[in-house]
Amino acid sequence: MKSKFLAIALFIGIGSTMNAQDSAIPKSNGGIKGGYNLAAVSFDGDGETEQRHGFHIGVYGESFISESFSIQPELMYSQQGYEITNSSGTFTQKLDYINLPIMLKAYPSQNFFLEAGPQIGLAVSHKEEYDGLFSGSQEYEPNNFDWGINFGGGFKTDSGISLGVRYHLGLGDLYDDGKAQNRVLQFSLGFDL
Repeated sequence: MKSKFLAIALFIGIGSTMNAQDSAIPKSNGGIKGGYNLAAVSFDGDGETEQRHGFHIGVYGESFISESFSIQPELMYSQQGYEITNSSGTFTQKLDYINLPIMLKAYPSQNFFLEAGPQIGLAVSHKEEYDGLFSGSQEYEPNNFDWGINFGGGFKTDSGISLGVRYHLGLGDLYDDGKAQNRVLQFSLGFDL
């Protein structure tokens, strides 16, 4: 009789512990986000170009795998590229991407997060402009595919509003000749839906 009572008590205890753990894991969510880009390119590791100012906008879904960790895939439109200015004028390479970052987010506290993860991108448009003594445009053929790693952090309120900063370290070559890689600093505002 005592063993049956002990088994039932143990079963109820395990069930309540599992239920408490499930309720401690935050709910998955999704939303929209957008913000400001400062984009540049690193040529042959000799430093970065001047920055092109742009924006990004898209959607995300955040799934918690524990109380302190989540995975957040995103689908983003991002204006990237760079500028080079010299005595004869300014050359601007405008590159627009559809990016797919997959971020692993860690929450050291309830509202503060750190994030890191891979990103792939597909160039959907490119345009080159030269503004100087003789203004005009020249066609360059950047590679359509980009990939790299993102690092960042931010704050997320209990109501689902987030402020974040992220750095994209491009690892794919922008052109077939030379070693030119994307570098993007992003400032974002997001809203859970």
